[in-house]
Amino acid sequence: MKTKYYARAAALLTAFAFLSGCGAATSDQPPSPSASQPAQSVEGEKTAYEGEVSITLSDGGVLVNAEAVTGDETAPVYAAHDIVYYEDRDNYDSGNPYGEGEAADRHTAEEAASHTVIHITAPGVYRVSGTLSRGQIAVDLGEDAKLDPDAVVTLVLDGADITCTVAPAVIFYRVYECDTQWVAYDEGEVEDYAASPEQDTSAAGARVILADGSVNNVNGSYVARIYKDKEGEKKLHKYDGAFYSKMSMEISGEAAGTGVLNITAENEGLDSELHLTINGGCINIQAQNDGVNTNEDGVSVTTVNGGALHIVAGLGAEGDGVDSNGDLVINGGTVIAAANPASDSGLDSDLGSYVNGGWVLAMGSTMDWAESDSAQVTMNLQFAARQEADEAIVVTDTRGNVVFAYDPDKDETTGEHNRSYRGAVLSCPGFAVGETYYVYVGGDVTGSEVNGLYDPATVTSFEGAVRQQYTGSDVGRGHMGGGMRPGDWDEGERPEPPEGWTPGEDMKPSEGFGKGEPPEGFDKGERPQPTEGMEPGQRPDGFRTENSGQTAEEGEPSVEFYMADAVNSFSGITDETA
Repeated sequence: MKTKYYARAAALLTAFAFLSGCGAATSDQPPSPSASQPAQSVEGEKTAYEGEVSITLSDGGVLVNAEAVTGDETAPVYAAHDIVYYEDRDNYDSGNPYGEGEAADRHTAEEAASHTVIHITAPGVYRVSGTLSRGQIAVDLGEDAKLDPDAVVTLVLDGADITCTVAPAVIFYRVYECDTQWVAYDEGEVEDYAASPEQDTSAAGARVILADGSVNNVNGSYVARIYKDKEGEKKLHKYDGAFYSKMSMEISGEAAGTGVLNITAENEGLDSELHLTINGGCINIQAQNDGVNTNEDGVSVTTVNGGALHIVAGLGAEGDGVDSNGDLVINGGTVIAAANPASDSGLDSDLGSYVNGGWVLAMGSTMDWAESDSAQVTMNLQFAARQEADEAIVVTDTRGNVVFAYDPDKDETTGEHNRSYRGAVLSCPGFAVGETYYVYVGGDVTGSEVNGLYDPATVTSFEGAVRQQYTGSDVGRGHMGGGMRPGDWDEGERPEPPEGWTPGEDMKPSEGFGKGEPPEGFDKGERPQPTEGMEPGQRPDGFRTENSGQTAEEGEPSVEFYMADAVNSFSGITDETA
């Protein structure tokens, strides 16, 4: 059964990568490598890293620098069959409870033993390619790694295809934790931890680079909570994501930003137990639960500085698109996130979601709206009735010029699972305070897609779309999570963090994203044609010549979505009644 699930999901993600513009030239321009990244040089079409180690995966035998991997545990890279998984048991031999897993979380010893674990135990750069149909990449630099700034492992994914049916397919256990303040707080060396959305992870010990021109597939499972074998029942293991890190993690692309990472997750997709930063590359996620999760309550920060993040989450009973147990910050790039249609959010953050740049479309049934002090103008939409996933969303200015356009009908993976939503968060550099916009739903968009969204300058029509109206602006601004930062915890009740930790420095928005300009890669093109029946420059019916920043009277329908502030909320949205 699981074999069929992984094969089908992998096929869908291949289509997903194509449809979202990944694998070809994209709008992504990742930031220049930080000083903490390995030295680079260009050889032919590939970027080479100083001292890199080549790991070539194969079911017939893994090669390390073209030589067969050994089982020598003292080697920087070795192979074993010792994967951490949730066993098929209720109790330890001592009688103590084993864990919290249910029947679906259990695996046999035979299934676990069929997996090859490629252990990485030394700092460095490791280029991973090839296929491992039952296996895992596991990085562990030892007990003292979280305090050692040199304990950094960079995985350069360059055509890697890894499937694991009992645990995460890629996992970072112990490397340097760049949030040294959190480490000090965790170890009782300082009394307070000042959580902040401006979290720098440029020195993170867990680093991933998506090689230009490569397509990488990670199909992973998870490990339900396992207790230590003693009465305290404290956590020994719990790894929810297909691609997982116990420390802060950073993912980047190379110069062209064309590297693709497809994640198919039996539970959650991309997880970090502290902070996660995405700088570049194309990341496509299909997850039964959350697409992205950072899970330290009141502390974790998820940051998107660039690249393309395209998520279809909640394919099981529940799941948010992006779920941060602390802050969520979008500074650039493209974020498209669809949550479980029943009850979850495209964006979910306990402490607040900040949209400072980039292109954002988040769809779900409940939403954590963007914070009011976000730097980029954002539109929060709450529809009166559920919207089907195969209906386009188009935003134009009052002259008929397209500013934002997305057509889920072109996204086969979204339509495949009968997606729908009640709430949406839209943001792009073209939105401006003091401007009025029209919102259209449905129809068919004609134009050029980049990373799942349309280049507004290339949209020549959106036939069949219906203009929307709203009756209120009461959906609220800011998040609805109510989470607590560490300084808010009652004395003596500080939660116990996971074992192994580390932090970061100062965020930089993605290069190539100017305010009011579409991402690089968009052709300037011709101005799109106005809605059928309108002459160029003609104002649509109902356009107010004296729009002084007023929105509709509460309960009175209006088609004019006026941007009075950086973050604007509209509710009771329905098709226009003329």
